[in-house]
Amino acid sequence: MNRPIPSAPKRTPLTASMARAQATGGHTSLPTVEEVSSGGIVIDFEKPDFPVAIIARYNRGGRLEWCLPKGHPEGVETNEEAAIREIEEETGIAGKILAPLGSVDYWFTVTNYRVHKTVHHFLLEATGGVLTIENDPDHEAVDVAWVPLDALGKRLSFPNERRIAELAREVLTKYVSGS
Repeated sequence: MNRPIPSAPKRTPLTASMARAQATGGHTSLPTVEEVSSGGIVIDFEKPDFPVAIIARYNRGGRLEWCLPKGHPEGVETNEEAAIREIEEETGIAGKILAPLGSVDYWFTVTNYRVHKTVHHFLLEATGGVLTIENDPDHEAVDVAWVPLDALGKRLSFPNERRIAELAREVLTKYVSGS
């Protein structure tokens, strides 16, 4: 009687990395780098739809992503100071912090190392400025837009940032009646 010969499972990047991790006892040979960024949600309270300034940038794969402005603290900056500076650099909008919105962390891999990134988010009230990407020193932002708070979740590319936007809506009720 002929019996079918089982075929080997298809090798994909995921199964290859799982096999590598299993062979090394779950450890990879890539070093890990810890990164911290700060940013958040800056709202224009002067407008009835409470617009939020967000930026667009291209990811490593060339896909356009809409996200909250953020960046690394410089020197001895606190997370709060970095959030205010980064938001203004990337959007042109100055703001003052009203409340912390929490932190998210995630992992990604670049060519020679893994990155564990923690991003601290804050709720800010817009205090001035003009919407522009011209002051972004890293030229990461390719576009900037005001998006009504109610539509923010549909516009942001990342689930973690959509959760931060939802939290901002909850926290906002302390600062504005009827929001």
